[in-house]
Amino acid sequence: MTVTYEARQLTSGYSWTECPRWHGGRFYFSDMYNHRVMTVTEEGDAEVYLDLGGRKSLVDEEVVCVGTGFLPDGRMLVNSMWEQVVLVYDGATTEIYADLRGLASSPINDMVVDAYGRAYISQLGYNLFAGETPAQAPLLIVEPDGEARAAEEGGLFDGANGLGITADGRTLITAEVEGARLTALEIKDDGSLGARRIFFDGQIMMDGMCVDTEGAVWGASPINGVLRVVEGGPAVASIDLPTERAGMGVACVLGGADRRTLFIACGFEVFDREKSRTEGRGSIRTARVEVPGGTTRP
Repeated sequence: MTVTYEARQLTSGYSWTECPRWHGGRFYFSDMYNHRVMTVTEEGDAEVYLDLGGRKSLVDEEVVCVGTGFLPDGRMLVNSMWEQVVLVYDGATTEIYADLRGLASSPINDMVVDAYGRAYISQLGYNLFAGETPAQAPLLIVEPDGEARAAEEGGLFDGANGLGITADGRTLITAEVEGARLTALEIKDDGSLGARRIFFDGQIMMDGMCVDTEGAVWGASPINGVLRVVEGGPAVASIDLPTERAGMGVACVLGGADRRTLFIACGFEVFDREKSRTEGRGSIRTARVEVPGGTTRP
């Protein structure tokens, strides 16, 4: 029997919201087409944490920030999607932390950072926004010293998107958009990727995701809603989103003081950037759930 949770609106008025994060007692998310990372209190008070609107892009595309994560020293890492670089922000200045232009075959996407400061980064493998034919691609890894490489040992993925790491730090899970499945990989002591297995193959396209302390995944599907799935099994819980007001749920993270609040990024328009900015219908919704996030990442 599937348990259903209700979601309420926390904050709204954004473009396409993405990559929600909980870190150091604060909630963050990427307001993609407004070129910024926001932080919001649990009461819904929002402020700009990082504004990249004034950054001069390295390519002929505007700066779009997607996946984020935090280093052990508190600095934030931010994926600049079209530039294919990872930026680092220390609260005052932003600079390039890792250049992935020689490694990525497509715009870079989501990110999860482990306890040692190692960043795992996804890429779809093709330019979805230009209507390119789907293609496989590996995950990318940025080591704690900033050295980047393609994680060829992990194999290729059919549109890797959301990423999560289990509480013990030993398993990386990614949502394969084109494969409509979740795939898990062993994380070895040196951070390289090992044995690979199918975590969930329910033929449900998931986007952003997070892991809870029981090892289950909350995955946001633009088509099927926000679902909690267990390895090898069915969906065991879902979030009731008012789609006419919230649009699509596209990413989620467990946060709050007890990490039992599921923060959900919702939006209406991802392909038309100007429309997304002008209409400002992106929002964050929350639902209280039973199993916490604990030390899982993001």
